[in-house]
Amino acid sequence: MKKALLLFISIFFAQFTFGQALTVEKIMQDQSKWIGTSPSNIFWSEDGKTLYFSWNPDKNKGDSLYKFVLPDRTPVKVTPKERRALPAQSGTYSPSRSMKVYEKQGELYLLYTKTLKIKQLTNTIERESNPYFSGDETKIIFGRSNNLFSMSLEDGSVTQLSNFLTGSKRAEAKPANDEEKWLKADQLAMFDVLKERKEKKDEAEKLAKLDQAKRPKEIYTEDKTLEQSQISPDLRYITYRLSIQPKNAKTTIVPSYVTESGFTEDIAARTKVGSPLATYENFVYDIKKDTVYQIVTKDIPGIMDQPEFLKDYAKKDTTKKKATARKVIVLGPIWSPSGSYAVVNIRSVDNKDRWIMQLDPATGKLKLLDRQHDEAWVGGPGIGFNFGGGGLGWVDSQTLYFQSEADGYSHLYTVNLVTGEKKQLTKGKFEVQQTQLSRDKKSFYLTTNEVHPGEQHFYKMSVEGGERVKLTSMVGANDVTLSPDESTLAIRYSYINKPWELFLQENKPNAKAEQLTNSLTDEFKAYAWKDAKVISFTARDGVEVFARIYEPTAKLKNKKAVIFVHGAGYLQNAHKWWSQYSREYMFHNLLVDKGYTVLDIDYRASAGYGRDHRTGIYRFMGGKDLEDNVDGAKLLVSKYGIDPKKIGVYGGSYGGFITLMAMFTTPDVFAAGAALRPVTDWAAYNHGYTANILNEPQTDSLAYRKSSPIYHAAGLKGHLLICHGMVDVNVHIQDSYRLVQRLIELKKENWEMASYPMEDHGFVEPTSWMDEYKRILKLFEERLK
Repeated sequence: MKKALLLFISIFFAQFTFGQALTVEKIMQDQSKWIGTSPSNIFWSEDGKTLYFSWNPDKNKGDSLYKFVLPDRTPVKVTPKERRALPAQSGTYSPSRSMKVYEKQGELYLLYTKTLKIKQLTNTIERESNPYFSGDETKIIFGRSNNLFSMSLEDGSVTQLSNFLTGSKRAEAKPANDEEKWLKADQLAMFDVLKERKEKKDEAEKLAKLDQAKRPKEIYTEDKTLEQSQISPDLRYITYRLSIQPKNAKTTIVPSYVTESGFTEDIAARTKVGSPLATYENFVYDIKKDTVYQIVTKDIPGIMDQPEFLKDYAKKDTTKKKATARKVIVLGPIWSPSGSYAVVNIRSVDNKDRWIMQLDPATGKLKLLDRQHDEAWVGGPGIGFNFGGGGLGWVDSQTLYFQSEADGYSHLYTVNLVTGEKKQLTKGKFEVQQTQLSRDKKSFYLTTNEVHPGEQHFYKMSVEGGERVKLTSMVGANDVTLSPDESTLAIRYSYINKPWELFLQENKPNAKAEQLTNSLTDEFKAYAWKDAKVISFTARDGVEVFARIYEPTAKLKNKKAVIFVHGAGYLQNAHKWWSQYSREYMFHNLLVDKGYTVLDIDYRASAGYGRDHRTGIYRFMGGKDLEDNVDGAKLLVSKYGIDPKKIGVYGGSYGGFITLMAMFTTPDVFAAGAALRPVTDWAAYNHGYTANILNEPQTDSLAYRKSSPIYHAAGLKGHLLICHGMVDVNVHIQDSYRLVQRLIELKKENWEMASYPMEDHGFVEPTSWMDEYKRILKLFEERLK
C-alpha cells in the first residue's frame, strides 16, 4: 500500500513537473485557450504616458484593448467608450509635428499634439480619406469621391482642388458634314432674326462664363481607373495615375460545397500567372498653367534591355522582333519637406529593375538617382513594392534615404539631389530589416540581423552612417515600438520556446528590459518545450544553410527523422524566436517525445540571408531549395545517426510543393511525405509571386516544366499524403485534383488525399487541424519502419 502510494505521488509529481504527454488533439485545439494570447498591435498615446496593446487574457471571442498608464505596471482593460474616443494610429503629422490629422470611420479629425485636444473636422455622408497637411501647415488636403479638397485651418472653408470625371467629354454638337455647315451659314446670312438671336445667346454665355467662380480643370478618366492622386506641398501640381484593366483576363472559380444556402456557391478567385496585366499612365496637372501632361518614361535608362533568359529561346524563334520598351509602374511622388524636390519609385512590370528618379513637375521629365537591376528579380527588406515607407524617405530637404541590395544584402543608402553624391551607410553580410528616422532627423533606428541571421536587434546610428549602437540585448526577436519622445522602447519579444510578451526598456544600450505581460496558460507552461538548436551546415555548392534541429534523448532515439519544409518560400523559420508555425513547432515536440529527430531548414530562397540566397531558385523551383533539404537529410544520417531509410518530409504551401518534388525527383531519400495545400503546377499559381521567379509560362516554358511537380509524378516510390482545403483561394484545390488524376493514370497506389470542405489556404477550425495532423503522424508512424 505504501509503495503504491509512493508510485502514485511520483507519477503525479512527474506529470505536474513535465506536463502530460502531448497529443495531436491538445496541440491543435483553440490556440488562444490552450496557449494564451500574446500582446500585439502595440502603440503609444501621443504624450507617451500610456502604452496600448491588443491582448486577451480573459479568453474572449476576440482580442480586447489593454493599456499601461505609466509608470504603473498593472494592465488595465480599455473600455469601449474610451477605445472609440482614441485617435487613429495612422495619420499624418504637420511638418512642425504640432498637429496630427487622421481619418476615422470616414471622417477627419485634428489632434493637437501638445494639449491632446481632438477636433472633428467633417461629418458627412461621403467618406473623407488620406488627409495630410499643405507645406505651410495652413490647410489640410484630403480625398473625397475620387477628388482632392483642401480645408483651411483658419476658417474651415473647403476648396475643391481637382475635378476628375469618369467617362469621356461630350463633344459640342456641330454640323456633321459640309452640306450642314453650308446650310447653317446660309440661314444666318439670310435671316436677321436668327443672326441677332445667336449673337445675344453667345454674348450671354460669354458673360455667364466670366461670372462663374474659377473651377478646377475637368479631367476625364475615360474607361480608366484613377489612382494615387495627390498635390504638391505648395498646392501647384496634382499628380495622378490611371490604370487600364485588361478586358480578356480570365479569372478562376473556387466552388464552396458546404454553405448556409444548401447550394454549391462559386467563389470568384484570381487570374493565373501570365494572364494579361493592367497597364498604367502617370500624369501631372499644373494648376497654375491649367495644363496636363504625361510623365515621360520612354527614356528611362535600361528600359529597352531585354531579360537574359530570352537567349535560351532565341534559336527557336526565327522571327525577328523589334525590341520594345518594357512596361513600368510609377509610384509616388514623395515630396521633400520643403517641397522643392519630388521623387518617384519606378518598377518594371517584369520586376527586374527598380529606378528611383527625380521628377521635374514642370515638365514631367525624369532624372535617374539610383537603378537596381537584377536578372532574377528585385526584392529584399525595405525594397518591396511600397512607397514612402520605412525603406525610403527624406533625411532633409535635399537628401533622400533608401534601401538597396546592390552589394548583395539590403542596406541603407543616401543620395543628395543637389550634388548627386550617393553614400552607403551600412555594410556587411546582414540585412537592414526595418528603418525609422528619429524625430530630430539626426539618427536612424534600425532593426538588423547582424548578430546572427536568426536574431533581430534594435540599433541607433547617425544619419551619416558609422557606428551602430545596439539597444536591445535579449536573445531572439526584438520588435520595437518607440515612444513619441524616443525615451522608451516597447519591445514585443520572443524566444524559440517562449511566445511573444511585452517588455519595456529605457532607450539606452545595456538597459534592462522589464517584462510587462504574462500571457501563457498554466496548462501550456506545464510542458517543458524544447529549446531547438539553430545550426548551420554546408550545402553541396558551398553555401552555408541554417536550420533548427530537434533531438530526442539517447534513450528515446529511434533513428527516425522528419524534415519540415516551411511555406511561403521567402520566409524564415530557422531562427531564435517563437515561430509563426506554432502548431508545427509543438508537433515537432510531440515527434521528439516519440523518438524522432526533426530538422527544419531555411533552404534556398528563405528570408534573412541576402540577395543570392533569396534568388537561388530563379528559373528552377525544386532545384537548390530541394538540394538543401536533401543535403539536410544526408546530415541527419552522417551526424545524427539517422537510418537513411527512415526519413520523412512534410510541409504546407511552398513546403507542400517541395515535399512533392522530394517524393518525385529524389524518391530514394524520403520514405514518406505529406504535402499540404501544395502547388503542383506553377502555371496555375498567381502572377505577382510566380512571374518573379519563373518569368511567364508562355515566354519561359522550360522553367515551368522543370519546376512543376505534376511533370515528375512518375518518380513516386514512397508513400504520399496530400491534404488540401476545398475553398482555398490561394492555391486552388484544382492543383491537387489534377495531380491526383495524373497519379491515377500513372497507376500509382501508394498515395492518399484528404480534402477539407470548410478550409481556405490557412486552416481555421481546430478539428480540421486535428484531422490533418493525425493523418501526418499516422503516415510517419506506419511508413518509417
